[in-house]
Amino acid sequence: MEMRKISVPGFTIGTAEDRKGLTGVTVILAPEGGAAAGVDVRGCAPGTRETDLLSPEKTVQKIHAVVLSGGSAFGLESDCGVMNYLAERGVGFPVGDITVPIVCGAVLFDLAIGDSHAHPDMKMGYEAASKASDTFPVGCYGAGTGASVGKLRGPDHAMKSGAGYAEFALPGGLYVGAYMAVNACGEIYENDEILAGALSDDGSRFISSHELMMHGFKRQMGTNTSIGCVITNAKLSKAECKAVSGMAHDGYARAIRPVHTTMDGDTVFTMASGEVEAPVDTVGYLAEEAIRLAILDAVKSAEPMGGRPAFVDMGKRQ
Repeated sequence: MEMRKISVPGFTIGTAEDRKGLTGVTVILAPEGGAAAGVDVRGCAPGTRETDLLSPEKTVQKIHAVVLSGGSAFGLESDCGVMNYLAERGVGFPVGDITVPIVCGAVLFDLAIGDSHAHPDMKMGYEAASKASDTFPVGCYGAGTGASVGKLRGPDHAMKSGAGYAEFALPGGLYVGAYMAVNACGEIYENDEILAGALSDDGSRFISSHELMMHGFKRQMGTNTSIGCVITNAKLSKAECKAVSGMAHDGYARAIRPVHTTMDGDTVFTMASGEVEAPVDTVGYLAEEAIRLAILDAVKSAEPMGGRPAFVDMGKRQ
């Protein structure tokens, strides 16, 4: 199990998973008092919760958690477990004698691997929230448990992926981090080298989805979606958080080919705690690079599961 540590002040991450059923959930908790937030959805097949309220003109100004989950639309149930965990601790907006936490979320499709009847539920969401800390596992844990990549030729030719994290710290005290659960239709590239993607029939080499698409290949029905969250201590408005999420999607485009297809629900949230003054463009560019590196981390830290090989296996096959 590979672990990562958050340096972005106040934010914590927790995971829970079903390693037999191959699905899981990741919770990113905001610092005390909540965080300004925004979202940018680029894929055409998203599964999300509470994204409308992130529009700049909507009343709510801060959220308390982002939940990234497997299980397709079933996985949205896990968000309620996170709400219960936070409400029990008095986190949220006071309404009479209760508090209402604002929990946003997105899901990826992992029903084609492991047990198709397994999905994150309220109990799993609660567990992930209860385990949130500044140290957490990457690879095939949390929302990355059932993730895979390289599915243009169908899931039988795909490789195992997972979840990853990367962050930057600038001398002036600005921190920007990104967590990604990578479940893409396309290949994962580091510069111009394929790290993981669609495999040949014998599994010995990569079949470039770029080349297939350039020759008119008709893709298989997709089971995809990569989802992530940028966290920062910058002072950002909701509109600026949305702008950062939009810039962060360029990190997808630099690491995944093809990306944002009609069968992806690619979504990036941004949460900002508001501690440090910083130019939006600086935060956005750091977010883009952090997303790219988190995608690479997700693939490099994955392990073979569910009959799918992982990055670690490819050197043995060549």
